[in-house]
Amino acid sequence: MSERNLDFDKVYNRKNTKSLKYDFAKIRNKPEDVLPLWVADMDFKVSSYVEDALVELAKHGIFGYSEVETPYFEAIKGWMKKRHNWEPNERWLIKTPGIVFALAMAVKAYTDKDDGVLIMPPVYYPFFEVIEDNERRVVSNELIMGEDNRYHIDFLDFEEKIISENVKLFLLCNPHNPGGRVWTGEELLRLGDICLKHNVIVVSDEIHQDFVFGGAKHTVFADIKEEFLGITVTCTSPTKTFNLAGTQISNIFIADDKLRHAFKKQVDAAGYSQCNVMGLVAGEAAYLYGEEWFEAAKAYIWENIKFIQDYIDNNLKGVSMTNQEGTYLVWLNFKGTGIPADEIDRRILYEAKLWLDSGAIFGKAGEGYQRINAACPRSILEEALDRIRRVI
Repeated sequence: MSERNLDFDKVYNRKNTKSLKYDFAKIRNKPEDVLPLWVADMDFKVSSYVEDALVELAKHGIFGYSEVETPYFEAIKGWMKKRHNWEPNERWLIKTPGIVFALAMAVKAYTDKDDGVLIMPPVYYPFFEVIEDNERRVVSNELIMGEDNRYHIDFLDFEEKIISENVKLFLLCNPHNPGGRVWTGEELLRLGDICLKHNVIVVSDEIHQDFVFGGAKHTVFADIKEEFLGITVTCTSPTKTFNLAGTQISNIFIADDKLRHAFKKQVDAAGYSQCNVMGLVAGEAAYLYGEEWFEAAKAYIWENIKFIQDYIDNNLKGVSMTNQEGTYLVWLNFKGTGIPADEIDRRILYEAKLWLDSGAIFGKAGEGYQRINAACPRSILEEALDRIRRVI
């Protein structure tokens, strides 16, 4: 059997499919007729191998409590070894319904009320939510935009914040969403050494690990040196790589027994046990057979990213985008237009009828930016950019 679902130009009608992206604009107080490029799922059909595996499961017709054994782990391990030269241990694995859930469990497991949790804004907005909703304090080490149009880490401020705020936990976004940075081994080593020095636990969200471009290389944080393995919770998932977000499956690796038991205790306390059977089946099929689909999707998305850059250079005066090293979420800077950030938000949503993620929700450092999803057919992307041009 060969891969069938490789036509990424094809536009699928996702309305009336219970799609968060296409069916919930009104409920989320947006105009009903917006074109949505905000939430991080793809408008592409999944690998035909995943589709076939789910069809076979559906044909069986019984959806009882389900679990997986070693073959599931071996599928993940094989992918990690081939793509990232990392070989996790099956004993380290805890499956969760998503990485945001895992972040919340880590906050509860490793900190107490009013403790400070360190993040690097502008950053994926649920990082703020899982800290604040669990009555912990957000401690911000803001990234610095360099002259090379990439974000950089303020290491001196990073360590100072750990000391002054008595930080016990650091949430790392690797690769970084929304900034598109793929942190180098040297940058991660320096971060990790500071965390080791001050006994800080690191939760490394590596959900975008497979989407790296232009010669960038993803580095598994826990694999940099042996000591890092003992302080790290590594969060991975097939959901971004293979467009499986709705199947609710993530794979969390924790090597240290004490950290793993504390994390598992919080998962149990939340009342969660077995994963969604659809996620288990889809994830295993994707890791085993989805590479051809993934490579084609990644290549298409990279061409989309270059298309956005060319469009901006030729049509959107005052707008720029950060150099895209990783993820399929492009970070657009509107500050050069001279238009206030809240007015940009208004024009894009109500005049362009375009639903993007306003940079403000990623922290104060994100004000004046917009995040746009490049994982869609080129025609949709071009229409979105044309709408921005008309209102800017």
